[in-house]
Amino acid sequence: MWGVNVLEKTIYIRMRNRVLTKPREKVYLMDIAQIIAPESTIPDLKKIMIHQVTPEDKNIIIIDVMKVIRFITDMFEEVEVQSIGPAQTIIEVINKNKQMSYPFFLLIWFLLFFGSAMAIMNFHDDVSMQSVQAKLYTIITGMKDSKPWLFQIPYSIGLGLGMVLFFNHVFEKRINEEPSPLEVEMFNYQLDLDNYVIIHENKESLKRVNDD
Repeated sequence: MWGVNVLEKTIYIRMRNRVLTKPREKVYLMDIAQIIAPESTIPDLKKIMIHQVTPEDKNIIIIDVMKVIRFITDMFEEVEVQSIGPAQTIIEVINKNKQMSYPFFLLIWFLLFFGSAMAIMNFHDDVSMQSVQAKLYTIITGMKDSKPWLFQIPYSIGLGLGMVLFFNHVFEKRINEEPSPLEVEMFNYQLDLDNYVIIHENKESLKRVNDD
């Protein structure tokens, strides 16, 4: 139909896990999938409109690979479509970013700073860190001191440096290419969230079909 010869009848697509778009944008096949196909068909494939974002879509849209295959086969009747990878793509609609006000930023910083400080102090109080350092100071120097600054100051500095190494960031700069434990946990959380959204959307779709 479209000049595809017998040897060039297979189209391979790989759905992307998550893509970002803006409100009221048109989502094309090239936005949500990687495509391997005959050169003569790729321009037409990329321009296939899969979805038009509307306000009713809210901020999460699920595109199933079966919907994509249906669009492709409607345009290219004599081709075979092979799907590789994820079966759905999550489209996240990003609204215009609002700038954070300076007082709100200071409030968040205040809460995080003093909240983490209180957590660290309560932990040290629970494990009697000061008395342990005092005993170590007495064992090493032979003198008693209820406030062994010789241990407490280096320990405080080391605690801060340890947190920097743990999170693998100094402000916005990364120390090395390895992900921090926090980034790994956030990645796993995002995977679990995506799986939940996909399963929940499939349940909602099935419910709408049954209602109809």
